[in-house]
Formats: sequence, structure tokens, C-alpha cells
Amino acid sequence: MDNLIEKYKGIHPGAIIERELKKRKLAQRPFALSIFEHPQTLNAITKGKRGINTALALKIEKALGLEEGTLMILQIYYDIRIEKQKRNISAHPDFSIIRKILFWDTNVNKIDWEKYYKYVINRVFERGNDEEKKEMLRFYGEEKIKEITGSTLISGNSISVMSHLKHN
Repeated sequence: MDNLIEKYKGIHPGAIIERELKKRKLAQRPFALSIFEHPQTLNAITKGKRGINTALALKIEKALGLEEGTLMILQIYYDIRIEKQKRNISAHPDFSIIRKILFWDTNVNKIDWEKYYKYVINRVFERGNDEEKKEMLRFYGEEKIKEITGSTLISGNSISVMSHLKHN
């Protein structure tokens, strides 16, 4: 379940339900009726217009053979994402410090900064200046920086460009 949660963290559980139904070639309306639920309710959930409650989550999980609690956990993570967006909690590093040119090959506004933290940290520590490295340290914390770079030192701490390539 942990891999599923990490993979789909922040996605509305309705999208997962819709995917599972398609994967199993189950039509939404007959499935809803088979679990004694209104088809409109299931449709609203799969379209992301409505959250899922515990009772319905348990019914769907049982019918699809999913681990109990999976859909509710996804709903919680989705709710957290939405709440953060409402509060404008920083979902990315400070762009007044990080030069967008570091991510020339990517649309910087579309980066999932949490999911791709390894890529981001590597990129900044390969090509960034000390101020940008400090911003990574502030944004991600010492533990993640040390995991990727092996150190929390800023000056002199860099990852070689193309270090991922093996030398013969």
C-alpha cells in the first residue's frame, strides 16, 4: 500500500476508482448499483466533484479487492493538498533565489517539487550557486539534502555534472 500511496499521493481517490474500473472493464453505473450506491454519487466522486466518505470507501475497496483504508488515505492526502493550495503554503522553493534557468529543460511551474526532490536537489547542487543551495536546504531540510548529496555543507558541496554516468 505504501508504494500506491506515494505514487498517488495528492490525487483525488475518484481518479483511482475510475482507473480501476477501466482496468477491470467494469462500467461505472452497474458497478455503483452492485454496491447499492447511486450511480450519480459514484460519478461525482470519479469526476473529482465530491469527496469519498468512509462507508463508501469500504464498500468500493471490498468490491475491488483493494486494501482497507487505501481510498480514505488518498482522500486525506488530497484534502491536505487542496488546503495547502487554499492557504498558499509554499509548494516550491523561492523563485527569487532559484534561477529558473537551472531547469531550462523543464517547465519550472509544473515541477512536483516533493515527488521529484532528488532530481531538483541534484540539479541545484550540480549547477547552482551557494544561495540556491541554501534555499534547497531551507525548502527540503537537512535530511533530504544529506540523503542526496552526502553532506549538508553548502560551500564546496557540489555534485559533479553527469556523475550518474559510470566511468570505465
